[in-house]
Amino acid sequence: MRKMKHWVPAAILICGANMLTSCSCSDNAVSPDTSALENWQAGRTVSQADVLAFGGIDKCFAAEPIPDGVWERMQGKTYKENPYIGRDDLRHIRALHWDYDNQIHIGEMVTGKQIADRVATILRQLYDAKYPIQRMLLPDVYEADDETQMRDNNSSCFCYRAIAGTTKLSKHARGLAVDINTLYNPYYKDRAYGTRYIQPATAEPYCDRSWDFPYKIDHDDLCFRLFTEAGFEWGGDWTSCKDFQHFELIEE
Repeated sequence: MRKMKHWVPAAILICGANMLTSCSCSDNAVSPDTSALENWQAGRTVSQADVLAFGGIDKCFAAEPIPDGVWERMQGKTYKENPYIGRDDLRHIRALHWDYDNQIHIGEMVTGKQIADRVATILRQLYDAKYPIQRMLLPDVYEADDETQMRDNNSSCFCYRAIAGTTKLSKHARGLAVDINTLYNPYYKDRAYGTRYIQPATAEPYCDRSWDFPYKIDHDDLCFRLFTEAGFEWGGDWTSCKDFQHFELIEE
């Protein structure tokens, strides 16, 4: 007796071919919404179907000249008129990132031109690994107030400012330093008279690196490995102070 071949409906074959797309034989299927990606609205969440409809993951990671709208937002906040850094020295990075909510979030970052491609590549590698980054908004959202954005666990790069407690320009002022998950990876310095200066001020519990907590960066962390392999120095290895959020370019 000849065996009968099993018939598989074409709709099922099509659905199985691409699991990232939303497949439904119903007329009520919801079309992907790419508006947040088209306008690049940092902080919004999107689905994998949205990303696919937008053009795919590769289109969501780029380092480009500063768009006019971003440049306008930066004025008087992260960017102040100065003789050292201009618009052409900076780049705007588009990136997606995951968080512990298992959702895809839209992020953006302004960096120096010198590190932009490296940072965009690292952010893509972190995304591929589903590495959790809670927020990636421009500091201008926080009126360029470093304490405020760090308390909100925001990750960022460029801000024309001095090193905290000094008049010396920070490497952030040149767009050559990146801070990741800032609340849980604080900066601190022990002063000679026994007190400890902490930024953000709400991060005291996370100065103790002997216990495990979300977003913690240490030597076993993927973020640490990717940045240091790309030529960055980690502030968590400093001896005069600790800056666990901070990765800055090692310059010759």
